[in-house]
Amino acid sequence: QVRERLKQQVAEMKEKFPGFRPGLAILQVGNRDDSNLYINMKLKAAAEIGISANHIKLPNTATEADVLKCIASLNGDPAVHGFIVQLPLDSDKPINTEKITNAVAPEKDVDGLSSINAGKLSRGDLGDCFIPCTPKGCMELIRQTGVQVAGKRAVVVGRSKIVGAPMHDLLLWNHATVTTCHSKTSTLAEEVGKADILVVAAGKAEMVKGEWIKPGAIVIDCGINHVPDSTKASGKRVVGDVAYNTAKEKASYITPVPGGVGPMTVAMLMQSTVESAQRFLEKFQPGKWNIQYNQLTLKMPVPSDIEISQSCLPKPIDQVAKEVGLLPDEVELYGQTKAKVHLSTLKRLKNQPDGKYVVVTGITPTPLGEGKSTTTVGLVQALGAHLHQNVFACVRQPSQGPTFGIKGGAAGGGYCQVIPMEEFNLHLTGDIHAITAANNLVAAAVDARMFHELTQTDQALYNRLVPSVNGVRKFSDIQIRRLQKLGINKTDPSALTKEEINAFVRLDIDPGTITWQRVLDTNDRFLRKITIGQSPTEKGFSRTAQFDITVSSEIMAVLALSDGLDDMKKRLGRMVVASSKRGEPVTADDLGVTGALAVLMKDAVKPNLMQTLEGTPVFVHAGPFANIAHGNSSVLADKIALKLVGKDGFVVTEAGFGADIGMEKFFNIKCRYSGLRPHVVVLVATVRALKMHGGGPAVTAGVPLPKEYMEENLQLLAKGCSNLNKQIQNARIFGVPVVVAVNAFKTDTKAELALVVQLAKEAGAFDAVECTHWAEGGKGAVALAMAVQRASQTPSNFRFLYNVELPVIDKIRLIAQQIYGARDIELLPEAQEKVALYTKQGFGNLPVCMAKTHLSLSHDPEQKGAPTGFVLPIRDVRASVGAGFLYPLVGTMSTMPGLPTRPCFYDIDLDTVSGEVNGLF
Repeated sequence: QVRERLKQQVAEMKEKFPGFRPGLAILQVGNRDDSNLYINMKLKAAAEIGISANHIKLPNTATEADVLKCIASLNGDPAVHGFIVQLPLDSDKPINTEKITNAVAPEKDVDGLSSINAGKLSRGDLGDCFIPCTPKGCMELIRQTGVQVAGKRAVVVGRSKIVGAPMHDLLLWNHATVTTCHSKTSTLAEEVGKADILVVAAGKAEMVKGEWIKPGAIVIDCGINHVPDSTKASGKRVVGDVAYNTAKEKASYITPVPGGVGPMTVAMLMQSTVESAQRFLEKFQPGKWNIQYNQLTLKMPVPSDIEISQSCLPKPIDQVAKEVGLLPDEVELYGQTKAKVHLSTLKRLKNQPDGKYVVVTGITPTPLGEGKSTTTVGLVQALGAHLHQNVFACVRQPSQGPTFGIKGGAAGGGYCQVIPMEEFNLHLTGDIHAITAANNLVAAAVDARMFHELTQTDQALYNRLVPSVNGVRKFSDIQIRRLQKLGINKTDPSALTKEEINAFVRLDIDPGTITWQRVLDTNDRFLRKITIGQSPTEKGFSRTAQFDITVSSEIMAVLALSDGLDDMKKRLGRMVVASSKRGEPVTADDLGVTGALAVLMKDAVKPNLMQTLEGTPVFVHAGPFANIAHGNSSVLADKIALKLVGKDGFVVTEAGFGADIGMEKFFNIKCRYSGLRPHVVVLVATVRALKMHGGGPAVTAGVPLPKEYMEENLQLLAKGCSNLNKQIQNARIFGVPVVVAVNAFKTDTKAELALVVQLAKEAGAFDAVECTHWAEGGKGAVALAMAVQRASQTPSNFRFLYNVELPVIDKIRLIAQQIYGARDIELLPEAQEKVALYTKQGFGNLPVCMAKTHLSLSHDPEQKGAPTGFVLPIRDVRASVGAGFLYPLVGTMSTMPGLPTRPCFYDIDLDTVSGEVNGLF
């Protein structure tokens, strides 16, 4: 009856919440035959009822720490509603059973063995605890007799924590008068004879005699004992603690052994699991996070970003992780406010449908920026804290160069920030430092290899590259790969010919083709061109080189585009650092450095978890340049976030610079490699930038805005909307609906904002919305969030701009003509040579990542609006083969920014008493 009732209840849950199933976990240590038998009974019962049961088996070598770690993981798993530890624990190591049972979360302790559940039972809190399954089954059997428990005299024989003691409490709180007897009770027969209800759990065969029993009593026998019986094949039979044959003549009801209490115990385990699942559903709607949002205290005028950030107390990051459905062993804490998330999360959630994918981009900006990061944060705060949707922001990690230089931080602004902003803008969890170390290891390997090849014979090189260790020479795995690449299918170092040794040891790098530079995460203009190798120890082998800023390193782009540790390692190995004098590409794998790079990057590949001011979750991961790289946060962060939010949730990510750069690369490069398909484009526009595009005076960082930007000028604004129109069309080329977010400033008039909204809709935007999130937080972006929700329901006919199989020049021309508005392209001689070289080397089918100014749709930063008819000059073409793209250089640009006259660091200071960071970021 119990099982049928439970089966019906589970079916109703599944109907009401599609995809939901009550979850039971059974943790076993060792391999005892009796435990295996009991577990199989439980698994069979669970399957019959429709419960998803998971049997976790640890070896008998498991330590107490191993068991506790496993328990912690199951405690945090939202798919597990009931959880039991099968006793006894069959381990070679000492394990404290009490400690283990108490480690099980009380709300999942369906065995009712934890001290908390036992305490609640003893206090009579029956509706707020789990009761051990055997006493619970006994109580159900008593109820089935129809006899009222209240007022009856009950006797419990046995006082174990599993049966006797909780049975006493259960009968007591059901209003029976209860006596507990045990092995030391001197008048056992007399006490038994008084019982209207007798429960025996003493563990002694046929201890209670039939003649002791009061006529008409209810007898529940919990004992399982083996006694000799020559008539049985096994030589023994199972009996209870009550002499059944004589007791049944006196009792009105009696449970047989076997077949009485045992099956009811299993049934009650199932019932408790279903009850736990029901409690879960009352608290949490499946697919909906139970998340605590922070209430903002808005001030006018709006304080500085760092004042706002430091006025908000972030939630502990492990709480954020739990709220979004991450398990404890999937989270690696870095203090109280940031954590790394393990890639195993993706494997666990592989069958979870993805949420809606939203990319935030912008019109062609002023040098001040138009608030894409602020809008990204405002949108997720609105979707989460105000519309109660599951939502994740995925943003890039900023470089410390601009943070201390001219731009300041990149955590958003006003009441839309990732917090703590000083943690976000500085070292975070060290990913950029790992990239710096890895990049510079490759640079050191390039120069060292050239030096050693120039100063040693083939045999000397070979002896050092494949040394004899304890009389044995052996190729490393990476050397085997190099041999295979050379077509040498040998694994014995002594078997190589002189010609094969020469090919193996000599990369023969042409110094003039080296594209790999050293990097530093600081703006330092004096490192843009340097001479290396000037020490006498380098024997005159010097060359001209340079430092780039770390975020321009190809390793950053590799991190951002990898979809796992293995993929990242392969991409690192494919990175081309130079060409040989024969014109062949030289890779990191050829240098033998791939494994070391993977080791340096093994932690950096895990996304970083933070939160917004209003308590919505954020992944901060990777920060590639948006000119020579693709300018988007990591594929891995997006993929994990899409699984965590579920099919009705949202992931909002940001593409760097304007839509002609960051968005185009998001679609043609990031989405191509990730396989993800976006649902909505949010295009950020400001009245200030549109006036600039209409012919307004130059906007310069650190200089007050000219009066044209402070006064209403609808004519100037309307003319500048040509840029907005073009960027809307750019997004629509890819088949994705566009919502325009008009980021309002206090100097904008209502008429100006209304005009931008009107013209955006006329240009083909799905919707256009005025936003005040900088001053109001998520509340100021609710209208935008609702528009994004509506847009996400419309069909997204996503398509790429070009087929990667097209010739390199054709791919460049398509981007120039369709996205920038150019009439044609012109490849300068160096660019033509590179296209021919890369095509010959087999890289012609890579996507194209255009490196051009972000301040104009054209190559000329002075051309505003939506210029047409120009010819786009391609100065050079370079390859990021590991990341997976070619990047044509349009005009000149530096990959190492410099410091301005008055850098941001003038305003940054540390309070040495409180430890707080002060100043503007």
